[in-house]
Amino acid sequence: MAASALMNVMVGAARKAGRSLARDFGEVAQLQVSVKGPANFVTAADQRAEEIVYRELARARQGYGFLMEEGGEIVGDDKTHRWIIDPLDGTTNFLHSIPLFGISIALERDGELVAGLIYNPVSDELYTAEKGKGAFLNDKRLRVAARKTLQDSVISTGIPFRGRGGYERFNDETAPLMHEVAGLRRTGAASIDLAWTAAGRFDGYWEHDLQPWDIAAGIVILIEAGGIATDIQGGENMLDSGSIVAGNPTIQKLLLASLKRPA
Repeated sequence: MAASALMNVMVGAARKAGRSLARDFGEVAQLQVSVKGPANFVTAADQRAEEIVYRELARARQGYGFLMEEGGEIVGDDKTHRWIIDPLDGTTNFLHSIPLFGISIALERDGELVAGLIYNPVSDELYTAEKGKGAFLNDKRLRVAARKTLQDSVISTGIPFRGRGGYERFNDETAPLMHEVAGLRRTGAASIDLAWTAAGRFDGYWEHDLQPWDIAAGIVILIEAGGIATDIQGGENMLDSGSIVAGNPTIQKLLLASLKRPA
């Protein structure tokens, strides 16, 4: 299926930023042995990638607004369109030379997510979707997995890290699930979790305390691959609530019910 003009713009921006990130990723391992460590270098890599994406999209679609992890919100003259961007989702992975991270770009039109892209420049996996046009990994059509029981399912989640809190809730949710599912996984990047759920590698995914740029693109890709996503309450307030429960229609409902059960 030929890419639309909109998707060509998004892919062009992601691939250009991806080349920058791939070069920087090649340098990270060399910095692991330094006393100062690579943290400052990775922050600069993140900012460079965001600037590339911003510049490319602003030039191609003048007047559109932006919501970006590093640059914050920029209100455009065109109030109906807004780009939602995470230039490096999986910063800790990047920092430790783990090749699981992605550039995430979504487009919102009149408050509705209509296009999404996730690109891992190391694996060269490009996930794309537009509303009503299906989801793709490079040129291959994506479909969510067809499993019907939690006991057959591999579920991904996020693990609270230092300074974020949420440890007790994490333990309350995962302890019973460990006995219900085939396995729990953690990639370290919400965008990758959603992309892999769309691709059928994971059967479901849930997480709390997320930002809009973490999940906006992945939501479009997942839905166009035949999946569904809600917030932890079962509603559609994912971008504002920061919580998400995703999977194929059957597994998502089972996962949501498990997570909402009384403690």
